[in-house]
Amino acid sequence: MSIPFGFPIPFVDHLGLTLEKFEGGQSELHYAPQPAHLNSFDVTHGGAVMTLLDVTMAQAARSVQPEMGVVTIEMKTSFMRPAKVAPGQKLIARGALQHRTRSMAFTEGHVYDADGQLCAMSTGTFKYVARRENANPSTD
Repeated sequence: MSIPFGFPIPFVDHLGLTLEKFEGGQSELHYAPQPAHLNSFDVTHGGAVMTLLDVTMAQAARSVQPEMGVVTIEMKTSFMRPAKVAPGQKLIARGALQHRTRSMAFTEGHVYDADGQLCAMSTGTFKYVARRENANPSTD
């Protein structure tokens, strides 16, 4: 059995994020928010959108060195419009690695609704960390 992100991430699995692109400093994830992921205005909760951005940017950083893990050092998010989706629709997040050093990655991410409208954007800084050999092994 293949694990989409290369290792289990229980919270990502809980949200149902899917990795659609993972190469050359670029990533794309899809997310169909469930009713439990909405806020009191009946739109995707900002925390869920920020998680989507965090994971998207992390995958962009990892895509140039997949054997490494990354941890979030900081991220800044701006919300442009509510992340609304009708049943069966998905939010699309795209991440890009802007710059990297030996130990750090500087990224940006954008979330779009089903109509292609920009809902939120983020910048993030990540630290590359080595994975222990037997920690969360991939079953690829």
